Amino acid sequence: MFGSHKDRLTPEAMATPVLRTFSYHYHQKFGHGVGKIPLDLGQPCPNRLHGGCIFCRPAGFTPAYLRGMGDITEQLAEGKRHLLKGRFKKYFAYLQQETCTAVPVERLLPILQLLLADIDCVGLILSTRPDCVADALLRPLADLVRKSGKECLFELGLQTVHERSLKLLNRNHGFADFHNAALRIQAAGCFQLGAHLIFGIPKESEEDMLFSLKTVCAMGITHLKLHHLQVLRDTALATLYETGKVHLFTKEGYLQFLLRALPIIPAGVTIHRLWATSHPELLLAPRWNCLAATLSTLLQQRMVVQGIWQGQAACPVL
Repeated sequence: MFGSHKDRLTPEAMATPVLRTFSYHYHQKFGHGVGKIPLDLGQPCPNRLHGGCIFCRPAGFTPAYLRGMGDITEQLAEGKRHLLKGRFKKYFAYLQQETCTAVPVERLLPILQLLLADIDCVGLILSTRPDCVADALLRPLADLVRKSGKECLFELGLQTVHERSLKLLNRNHGFADFHNAALRIQAAGCFQLGAHLIFGIPKESEEDMLFSLKTVCAMGITHLKLHHLQVLRDTALATLYETGKVHLFTKEGYLQFLLRALPIIPAGVTIHRLWATSHPELLLAPRWNCLAATLSTLLQQRMVVQGIWQGQAACPVL
């Protein structure tokens, strides 16, 4: 769905999307669609030693094909069969499970080198905690990335910039950890930087959520992954929810919030996700019974009708 920044009816306007989605961005860059293949290095998140995040249950975001999978080569082959399904010839190796950069550098680097060597791989997406980005990894990985000529995105799971909320979520890191990691990633000169935020954290107001968004955007991020808070069964968050201490977005409430939030995001930032996609059998709430594609279409239709677009009210990057 396309819209205009000034006159939504002109051909020029119709060439500009109201959102810079992952699919749009990489189709523009490569001339064709690009997929993602999630991979699991088998390294538990170090925060589990401290109780883990209250919202987290690994099975909630583990693709079915990864369950019981073996080494990276096998996972990659299965990913190409089950996820790409002929729709995409090229892909990002997406190290999303747990905390990939907690893997010892001497074991991690050969895996990343193997992935970058695949002719169909256009780059890496390393999803990790902001307190698990060591210089011992950044320096040699930068060399690998430059030699490969491919992309490498660090997707840092921040969730919120507010210290009280980070404590509530039991993240066991602060905003300073994100700021420090972001600066070091950007200083390398060859990495892209993304942030993951959750909206609807208990006791956060709309102003709090928008402040988190404005703060990370002002730091020059190139990618964003956003979603509403979901409650998975058998988590500490589920216990809070069942005692009435967690109030969740309704579908309509979240759509309205996004219409206020998206104009803040600079037009050049690629948005990977706006919705959570936990397995239905594990999801306690909210249950909207609506596909992500349907939500995206509805959101973009409203943006066009209301004359709203990404970057419309963006603040300058610091």
